[in-house]
Amino acid sequence: MNKVLRRSVLLASLALLSMQLPAHAADRTEEPSAPIILQGTETTLDEWLWIKRPVVVFADNPADPRFQEQIALLTQRYAALEERDVVVIADSDPAAQSAVRRALRPRGFALVVMAKDGSIVTRKPRPWSVREITRQIDKLPLRQDEIKGF
Repeated sequence: MNKVLRRSVLLASLALLSMQLPAHAADRTEEPSAPIILQGTETTLDEWLWIKRPVVVFADNPADPRFQEQIALLTQRYAALEERDVVVIADSDPAAQSAVRRALRPRGFALVVMAKDGSIVTRKPRPWSVREITRQIDKLPLRQDEIKGF
């Protein structure tokens, strides 16, 4: 398939996809004025399949210093995450048993970076900088295609 045809197919697919977004997901794809961090109880991973790359931060308590540090790191360089179609999900309430927590089954603090296809790119037991997260995302085949403009 030549480059022009491939680009046309991609644009048509994106147009169809944007019409199929859940109402609240479509609102979240617009340029936010401030970092948006969703609570684990507000969303599911299926909502973001092929739309965004979930970066999920877990803790057993919102006062966990690692949780607070990770959220601070993510909000400081949020633009770099937005550029890579990232949605940040925070879950610090194990008692709520959110769908996100049930799907990923964390123990204590955990950072989980996921691809748009729903696969887990990496799990970390300690906070990670946005630079490290974006490097992992930029290695993904779909991200490589996005960078090339396909």
